[in-house]
Amino acid sequence: MRPLFGFLAGLLFGVGLIVAGMSDPAKVLNFLDVAGTWDPSLAFVMGGAALTTFIGYRIVLPRGHPFLLSEFQLPTRRDIDRNLVVGAAIFGIGWGIGGFCPGPAWTALFLGAPGTLVFLPMMLAGMVIATLVANRRNARH
Repeated sequence: MRPLFGFLAGLLFGVGLIVAGMSDPAKVLNFLDVAGTWDPSLAFVMGGAALTTFIGYRIVLPRGHPFLLSEFQLPTRRDIDRNLVVGAAIFGIGWGIGGFCPGPAWTALFLGAPGTLVFLPMMLAGMVIATLVANRRNARH
C-alpha cells in the first residue's frame, strides 16, 4: 500500500510542479532575476506551499502517527553546520545556473526540456560524490 500512496503523492507533486510553472527553467530564472525581467508568480507558489505545510502539520501531527507508518519521521537537528551551508549554496548556485531544482528537473525531463539532459546527470553525479566524501569522512572518525 505504501508504494502506491508514494507513487500517487509523487504524481500529484509532479503535476503541481508542472501546473505551477516550476518545470520551466525560463520562468524560474526570471523569478531569480530581481534586477531584470523579474516574474514574481513563483513567490505565490512558494507561499502557497508554505501555507499548506503550516496548516497540514497542525492537522496531522496531533494524530500521533501517520496513516501508513507507526511514527512520524521528522528532522531533529536544529543546528546550522558546514554541510548545511555548503549544500544550500550548491543547491542555490545550481538552481540559478540551470533554472532547475531536483523535483522540477525530473518533471521537465518527461516534458522534453533540453537542459535536463545535462542537469540531471550532473545532479546525480554530485549526489554520488557527496555520499562518497561523507562516507570517507565518517570512516576517518
